[in-house]
Amino acid sequence: MPCQLFYLFYYILMKVLSIIVTAWILTIAANAQGLKVAGTSAKDIVPEGWTLDEASGDLNKDGIYDLVIIATPDFKENTKTRDDGYVYNFNQPILAIYWGQEDGTYKRYKQYDDILPHREDEYFNVDSSPTITDRGVLKIYIETFASAGSWTNESPTFFFRYQNGDFHLIGYKTESLTRNTGQAETHSYNYLTHKKQVVVFNAFDDNVPTREKWSRIPATPLKKLGSFNLGAFSEE
Repeated sequence: MPCQLFYLFYYILMKVLSIIVTAWILTIAANAQGLKVAGTSAKDIVPEGWTLDEASGDLNKDGIYDLVIIATPDFKENTKTRDDGYVYNFNQPILAIYWGQEDGTYKRYKQYDDILPHREDEYFNVDSSPTITDRGVLKIYIETFASAGSWTNESPTFFFRYQNGDFHLIGYKTESLTRNTGQAETHSYNYLTHKKQVVVFNAFDDNVPTREKWSRIPATPLKKLGSFNLGAFSEE
């Protein structure tokens, strides 16, 4: 009888350990999931279930369209579901740039894992989106919205150009809007001409005069993409 109890206990213990190890392996596999080094499209590169925003254009002036991806994982440990089913995603978004190839595929140039801001609570939403201009400038727009705690939203745009083997910040613009009054401001910085423009206006009342002011800014070395966090950047 004691021998039978021992084998029963051993069997139960092994089953429990098997379940724990399987869950651990699955967790590691999920967390190891990431963007492909190469692919035929953004959807081919980004894992299924991740949110995706993309832009295409010729960034390196070789006559072939390149691909910029901002993808946010859906790792469940970094999400929270409301009673109505809405899911808050607190995962860190990833920025990746892929060079277009002559055969129509894309190969990764660089991946930036932690330079974009991300949602940290239920009340302050952050979304980042890329665009590429006709002149090959990469624009990264960060839209913010506070549902509580503040009437003012500030949304910056970063302008990067590929030169000398890397992407450099050549311009920066921040737009602010106070939702209860309509008071709005834009601050634009051109790091190539070393000029700053400030425009103050009212988004709700066209009768309020628009004020504009230009000034010079110091000439400094251009910052490289990846050398700073876009969510913490400030010129003030």
